[in-house]
Amino acid sequence: MLKNILFIAALSILSVALKAQEPLLLSLKGDFTQGGLVVGQAVKGSEVTFDDKSLELTPEGYFVFGFHRDMPETATLTIKKGEQEEVQKLFVRKRDYNIERIDGLPPSKVNPMKPEVLKRIRKEGSLVAKARANTSKDEFFMQDFIWPAKGRLSGFYGSQRVLNGEPKRPHYGVDVAAPTGTTVVAPADGTVRLAYDDMFYSGGTLIIDHGYGVSSTFIHLNSIDVEEGQKVKQGDKIATIGETGRATGPHLDWRINWYSSRLDPQLLVPPFKEDK
Repeated sequence: MLKNILFIAALSILSVALKAQEPLLLSLKGDFTQGGLVVGQAVKGSEVTFDDKSLELTPEGYFVFGFHRDMPETATLTIKKGEQEEVQKLFVRKRDYNIERIDGLPPSKVNPMKPEVLKRIRKEGSLVAKARANTSKDEFFMQDFIWPAKGRLSGFYGSQRVLNGEPKRPHYGVDVAAPTGTTVVAPADGTVRLAYDDMFYSGGTLIIDHGYGVSSTFIHLNSIDVEEGQKVKQGDKIATIGETGRATGPHLDWRINWYSSRLDPQLLVPPFKEDK
């Protein structure tokens, strides 16, 4: 009888020990490349850190993070619960971007900004940053995204111009060229955080919050058909394509952010089918 009691007690201790060593990280899916978005799930009640940033978890333990354009080749994901800790080293694929170099331009064409224009740009930049920081606990970032417009691809994430040897800001979106007035739809459910019809660079600008820091930005719009605070469903008409702001022709510039990290929208959607 005593042996049986001791055996049962030993099994109980072994069971507790095994339970304590169950993995904290349950899943991790996405594009492990510069510009990629990754969704993971940890055991409920865990604390998750991506490099030096603490991540918020959904009630079911899901979390999201992204790799910016120039992300180093390694990153660290740390999951803690009580005394248990797991550290995952993530390997990030480096990408080659299209770099266009143009020399011999007049200086006024490279840096033409007047003080009043710079002041306007800074003000509009703060509005965009505030909109992206105003994020919800919605879990729409886990949806399968769709393309927001039809046309032809005319610009790609990560490309950059170097004017007179001076690197300019990289392109952080994917461009869909189509006639002015072409419909733009929501690529996923979300809440409208910014609807602004005349920004210096981006013209008609719309930002939709998909939750937990993930947002879509749509720029150069001809018209905006939603209002700030409005809830939208995937596929709803939200705007029309234009060439407002600094644009050389009618197109949609669609961008994805995870907080301030700029990601590649094309990694979230099926292969593009050009509209004939």
